[in-house]
Amino acid sequence: MLVDYHWHTTRCGHASGTMQEYLNVARAKGLTEVGFADHIPMYWLKSNKIDPELAMSTTELPEYLAEVELLRRTNLDINIKLGLEVDFIPGHEATAKKILTALPLDYVLGSVHYLNDWGFDNPHLIHHYQEWDLLELYHCYFEQIRAAASSGLFDIIAHPDLIKKFGYRPQKEITEIYRQTARVFADSEVCVEINTAGLRVPAQEIYPSLAFLKLLHRYKVPVTTGSDAHKPEHVGQGFKEALQLLELAGYREITLFNKRQKSYCKI
Repeated sequence: MLVDYHWHTTRCGHASGTMQEYLNVARAKGLTEVGFADHIPMYWLKSNKIDPELAMSTTELPEYLAEVELLRRTNLDINIKLGLEVDFIPGHEATAKKILTALPLDYVLGSVHYLNDWGFDNPHLIHHYQEWDLLELYHCYFEQIRAAASSGLFDIIAHPDLIKKFGYRPQKEITEIYRQTARVFADSEVCVEINTAGLRVPAQEIYPSLAFLKLLHRYKVPVTTGSDAHKPEHVGQGFKEALQLLELAGYREITLFNKRQKSYCKI
């Protein structure tokens, strides 16, 4: 059994399809536990700087919560979880915590999409990779991912090696970066997402890589799964490959969430 805990909605400004359409695809693929985890409003920015193509607005958040609840009542054959994807922005942890503790969430996906003000996974900003030594860039990114895990804000760390999205990888060995990160994840008791969206981008590799995932398994870091669906046809995409990756790394169970509490299920 695999779950798909990472779906977006049109409210984020860069996804398509109705929420019911995502559920219809899940049903057709035999998924029995799924979760919406759309982008939280950009809580760290002033209102005049918020980009409606990157996240829902503050006024849309209650609508999102209400629609998930409605879908739960009208799709009783699928266990629908309520999540949010939340950017970790250093210096704004207290604001994020205040928002999250007031919401009836099943889980919170923590992610890093920004290094300072650079949205490094934005294809319109890809040219900034040329300004970096890639090993230094990877050190900066993974330092922030470790800080996200240590913050206590998140249940799941989403796409933990997202920095490879456009295929930029350092030529030097990065095993020690993975090892340090796995150790921090274990100490922080976070779960890691096996995110199949990496197969749809130039990286052509699931997040995290097999080498990273083997170290996560060695440090007994629990895992869960998600497609990072931005359109209905993404639902459950790449799950055959995800299952193979999990087995190669040594995992035999995945993590489920309910009201921010973990349980475990055999794959």
